Amino acid sequence: MIEKNYQPADIEARMSVVWEDSLAFKAGRPDRRDAVPFTIVIPPPNVTGSLHMGHALNNTLQDILCRFERMRGRDVLWQPGTDHAGIATQMVVERQLMERQQPGRREMGRAKFLERVWQWKAESGDTIINQLKRLGASCDWSRERFTMDEGLSKAVVKVFVELHREGLIYKDKRLVNWDTKLLTAISDLEVQQTEVKGHLWYLRYPIEGKTFSPEDPSSFVVVATTRPETMLGDTGVAVHPEDERYQKLVGHNVILPLVGRKIKIVADDYSDPEKGSGAVKITPAHDFNDFEVGNRHGLRRISVIDREGCLDLVDNEDYLRDLPEGAGEFAEEFDKVDRFAARKRIVERLESFGFVERIEPHTHMVPHGDRSGTVIEPYLTDQWYVDAKTLAKPAIAAVRSGETTFVPKNWEKTYFDWMENIQPWCISRQLWWGHQIPAWYGPDGKVFVAETEEEAISHALGYYVEQEVITAEQGREMALDRNKREGFITRDEDVLDTWFSSALWPFSTLGWPEDAPEVQRYYPTNALVTGFDIIFFWVARMMMMGLHFMKEVPFSTVYIHALVRDEKGAKMSKSKGNVIDPLNLIDEYGADALRFTLAAMAAQGRDIKLATSRVEGYRNFATKLWNACRFAEMNQCAVPDGFEPAKAKETLNRWIAHESAHTTREVTEAIEAYRFNDAAGSIYRFVWNVYCDWYVELAKPVLLGPDSPAKDETRAMVAWARDEILKLLHPFMPFITEELWEVTAKRDGLLALAPWPLQRTEPTSEQLAMLAATTGTTDPLVSPAWVLPIFDHADFTDPAAEAEIGWVIDLITQIRSVRAEMNIPPATLTALVLAGASAETRERAPRWTDVIKRMARLSDISFADRAPDGAVQLLVRGEVAALPLKGVIDVAAERTRLDKEMAKADADIKRAESKLANEKFVANAAEEVVEEEREKREAALARKAKLLEALERLKQAS
Repeated sequence: MIEKNYQPADIEARMSVVWEDSLAFKAGRPDRRDAVPFTIVIPPPNVTGSLHMGHALNNTLQDILCRFERMRGRDVLWQPGTDHAGIATQMVVERQLMERQQPGRREMGRAKFLERVWQWKAESGDTIINQLKRLGASCDWSRERFTMDEGLSKAVVKVFVELHREGLIYKDKRLVNWDTKLLTAISDLEVQQTEVKGHLWYLRYPIEGKTFSPEDPSSFVVVATTRPETMLGDTGVAVHPEDERYQKLVGHNVILPLVGRKIKIVADDYSDPEKGSGAVKITPAHDFNDFEVGNRHGLRRISVIDREGCLDLVDNEDYLRDLPEGAGEFAEEFDKVDRFAARKRIVERLESFGFVERIEPHTHMVPHGDRSGTVIEPYLTDQWYVDAKTLAKPAIAAVRSGETTFVPKNWEKTYFDWMENIQPWCISRQLWWGHQIPAWYGPDGKVFVAETEEEAISHALGYYVEQEVITAEQGREMALDRNKREGFITRDEDVLDTWFSSALWPFSTLGWPEDAPEVQRYYPTNALVTGFDIIFFWVARMMMMGLHFMKEVPFSTVYIHALVRDEKGAKMSKSKGNVIDPLNLIDEYGADALRFTLAAMAAQGRDIKLATSRVEGYRNFATKLWNACRFAEMNQCAVPDGFEPAKAKETLNRWIAHESAHTTREVTEAIEAYRFNDAAGSIYRFVWNVYCDWYVELAKPVLLGPDSPAKDETRAMVAWARDEILKLLHPFMPFITEELWEVTAKRDGLLALAPWPLQRTEPTSEQLAMLAATTGTTDPLVSPAWVLPIFDHADFTDPAAEAEIGWVIDLITQIRSVRAEMNIPPATLTALVLAGASAETRERAPRWTDVIKRMARLSDISFADRAPDGAVQLLVRGEVAALPLKGVIDVAAERTRLDKEMAKADADIKRAESKLANEKFVANAAEEVVEEEREKREAALARKAKLLEALERLKQAS
């Protein structure tokens, strides 16, 4: 029996155990052995992570797809797991050591430190997995993977070795994002661009061969920079090829101030004649754009800042080469000075020699490490790279050909923009936690890449014997005796970028490179649900690796969801204090209410403005469903064996069957098209408006009346429609629906495994021919459901029942609307005249007179050839219904009230439009503030439209 009050926490705890004990979510269940697979891989959350609102949205949408396809009979694998999150996890453990005043990782040594990280992972690594379970995620938890599991690590090593063998992984000296605090390269995703108020320094660079004088502009070239400290590494000055001011100077040299080095003036499109002086200093070792300019013109790369962000001059051979006599003293003065302290001192020195023309305030974006908070330094260093340009070509072609499609489709442009301009991918990180690079170095620095150390030793010994560095006899002895080769080769200390291992996620989690049956069955996957911010970092790299190693795209569809913002549209951040914790919402309102809120607001291409009030509203929706099911139970509503809703005789019951079939089609097609908000909106309307507000209310006289065949049928239909609701709602609100299914539906088995109301049937030969002509295949199971709706079971329609019950509902709704507009008290009953009614209306009206009078608060219903004078006329499905309100309302007072409301609406519209017409406001105000004004205007316009309609009706009553 259903409890009186809906208590989400009790239900969620109980249902989680039921699902787990029954292995409901296990892929490869015996009953699904012959079913078509449906696979989704979870975007692996960081092992350090805790459930945030982005996770809640992402996993809710994935779960809707998985539960939907599971109910459609597919063999669903939702592959769960976590990412080792190299830099984040290492920081967590290092912080713990510091807080506990224990030795740091350097003091501990690599082996001991890694033991400590694994220990932390064992203790705390399951936090987010347990939180995902609280959300209701129906993953196959028995298959949970971790990116540093033994099998996944084997896949990582194999991929690295094979790509290196093919020349697609190599070592190179290039610029990277360098974190001077964490002392490692980091990815672009770990860099935050922060607006900083700084300065723009205009510096005079003397022209070679001319006597420098600050008063003589012909003796120097002015360059502008935000980073004077990097000028020590300048190796060129760039001007635009078409800039007439500098054309005669191209190819000549300027003298680098303070240093005295001669550097060339080059012509390059990178220089913008409209900005600053039109000339820019080129520091190839300290700026990503300058690096490319330097490559185009063969400029030297001189790094003058070290790993820790200090000037590196005294022992820097690159810097000291070709310096004029005496420049070394300057190097000693500034060596090992922090870059920002050096900036101030260098500017002072430049000013003293007249090399500073002017200094201007300048606000610009400066890259910061998202974890360390330090300013990121473009740093020239040896790193391992993937030839992403080569790997990207098949991945681009796969999306262009439609093998993989993006939803919404506009994200394909973003994908192409990134992929067609892709740079080499830096995959090495100067960390200890992660997949250590499988490369070993010989005594002369020769690199040996291999899957194991033994294999690397074998390659190294063979190489050095061949080079006659060691004798063949020494080689044999070293091969047989580990002690004799100790230290002969040393392993690269760096680890791989976390995105390298997660790029293999769709197939490494299935057991690749072993010949695992799961790889054949579940790869490629069907859909990937992810955020737009990792299209390049993760989606693109999975595409590249999947196509290269599996020869197939890793997924056929990529659904890109939007951001979850606060209720005003602002991005959530700890600094703003507007972060909403999904776990708090689950505690207060239940997981189902949160899930339904996120789904209902997940419109394609539109960010979600999350207000707690919306979650509370959907908690009320759950309560409404709960109470409707209790009402059905208390009225002995149950589905008898063999009940067929299509054979119902009562018009009301045929109408609910019609509406149920219509909703089933809407929900099914919306989920298939990734229109989660439309699917949620359709089921919400059906539950609240159609089933609860109308069907149950219209059925009450029968249910509460004497026993009869009509009552028996209505009881069965109330229960049948309830069961259909539970099925349709289950992917969105799994906990409450599973509980109600168990308590009220009295079926064998779980709702999670029950059949979806709309299933494909066996096609006829004619339908197969149509399928072949449409899709090129005769297999309906591999054809998208929306291609052939002819296979749908939910095809019941009854236009006559819809016309009759629809007329009753529309009539009552419009009368209620007029009563609300005119401020007619509930106790005041009004008359209704059906004017010029058709024979059909004259025939159906008596059947519903009592219901209409009760629900519309009417005193009488009559027929007339025309509407009485002074009556408000309503057009209901093409026919006139009139409400004689003369004497019922004070027309003058009502007009005064409506006029006041109209004036207020006009004022609100004018106020909002005035702000939106102000270009400065639109340009400078926060995005969410501007959007709020737009919403205020739209709300006021909608209010005005309703008031105009009410005033027009009032004219009829006067």
